[in-house]
Amino acid sequence: MSRGLLCCGAQMGVEAPDENGLEVIVGRLLKQRGLTLAVAESCTGGLVGHRITGVPGSSAYYEGSITAYSYDVKELILRVRHNTLYQHGAVSEQTAREMAWGVRRAFCADIGLAVTGIAGPDGGTPEKPVGLVYVALAAPDGEWVEHRVWNGNRWENKEHSAEAALDLLRRYLEGRL
Repeated sequence: MSRGLLCCGAQMGVEAPDENGLEVIVGRLLKQRGLTLAVAESCTGGLVGHRITGVPGSSAYYEGSITAYSYDVKELILRVRHNTLYQHGAVSEQTAREMAWGVRRAFCADIGLAVTGIAGPDGGTPEKPVGLVYVALAAPDGEWVEHRVWNGNRWENKEHSAEAALDLLRRYLEGRL
């Protein structure tokens, strides 16, 4: 294998972020406004953070993330209340909201963004089907929570959920919430 293939990301199939991608758009908006972001992820397993850090210069606005898959991590690290988890479940509006506030506090960030859901293919119930996701945003001027239900496979549900979280952030930064 030639040295060029080992050293050059473009030759290895690594692409630059799409200039119209939400991660690029929110990065530009965060940087313009001088705001910082922290992310709490459950069902997406770090995909939101991965997309954000794929943008060169993201260290100017991205503080970091916590992948909180278990109840214990949600409680101990993000400070989601025990009663919230056991009364409403990990996949709920209430948990998403507390995750967003928790990650904002943990990183001293201006904005906390959270996503929790059921990626599938198992784990769904009639009340909470596979594909159900909640995304939440916590900021000094308020909080917003939205839910969606996707119909894809596990990977598609994760991708849609990450996109929904970034879209919520974009709309907030554009003053559209």
